[in-house]
Amino acid sequence: MGEEDYVVLVDRKNRVLGTAPKLKIHNNSTPLHRAFSLFLFNKKGELLLQQRSKKKKTWPGVWSNSCCGHPKLRESAINAGKRRLKDELGINKVQIYNLVPDFSYKAEKDGIIENELCPILAGFTQDNAKINKDEVENIKWVNWKNFIDEIEENPKGYSPWCVLEVEILKNNEELLSRYKRFTS
Repeated sequence: MGEEDYVVLVDRKNRVLGTAPKLKIHNNSTPLHRAFSLFLFNKKGELLLQQRSKKKKTWPGVWSNSCCGHPKLRESAINAGKRRLKDELGINKVQIYNLVPDFSYKAEKDGIIENELCPILAGFTQDNAKINKDEVENIKWVNWKNFIDEIEENPKGYSPWCVLEVEILKNNEELLSRYKRFTS
């Protein structure tokens, strides 16, 4: 089993407790572990949404934000985001910012609990996505402001972390500023 098959276990203060196999620990008592969640925008100001692969153990087939994953030991959330964007979506040229470094959440679906310390990242790219079918079922680019409305009207249509994170990001000053600069 390769290093990428592991998650970094942490306490509430983000102190490393060890590592554990990713698939094995995602169950009905998943321990707190490091993750990241990335919202990727293009020059038109659109957000990339992904439908998670139906092969995934957690939230298979569910629409979510652009990219999520788990940093390796001693890997920053931003570097993990770059690694996963390349692997999942074939995107290499991207500028990423850690907007909400201390976000955490817990969610349950089909007996699997997600329990993550999960910084919220925003990325900006002019690359086109080329999906890895082992990771991503489908993608679509959507207008950011329309997506905020969609999430409020239809939260059950998306992953629970995406819904929580959009609520935080919709009024995030740093995101608004970077979004305006990138899209103008």
